[in-house]
Amino acid sequence: MKTVLIVEDTDLNIDLLTQLLEDDYNLLVARDGQEGVAMALEHTPDLILMDINLPIIDGYEATRRIRRSMASTPIIGLSAHAMSAHEKMALDAGCSDYLTKPIDDQSLFATLKKYLG
Repeated sequence: MKTVLIVEDTDLNIDLLTQLLEDDYNLLVARDGQEGVAMALEHTPDLILMDINLPIIDGYEATRRIRRSMASTPIIGLSAHAMSAHEKMALDAGCSDYLTKPIDDQSLFATLKKYLG
């Protein structure tokens, strides 16, 4: 079973993502960017769902730090900002893809399938 790291600080979003994914993936959860970087480097997940607006260090910086050691791990940026400038910033930081909140189940599943098969 593939492992997905969820880096998210909002309980509601963590609960939603857990309910959607727990049957098909091993899940790890980090509640801030710093913890997300540490868990990514320690556990080397198959994919990372990275909230952009995080405490301590934001998702952009967390992604940059993870990319220094894990160049090929898919990182999917998650944000309530639907503007293309925010998507570009996430992709420039090293995100593989970008999804807007609220998370659409079908878009999430299609993105996971795209990167994890």
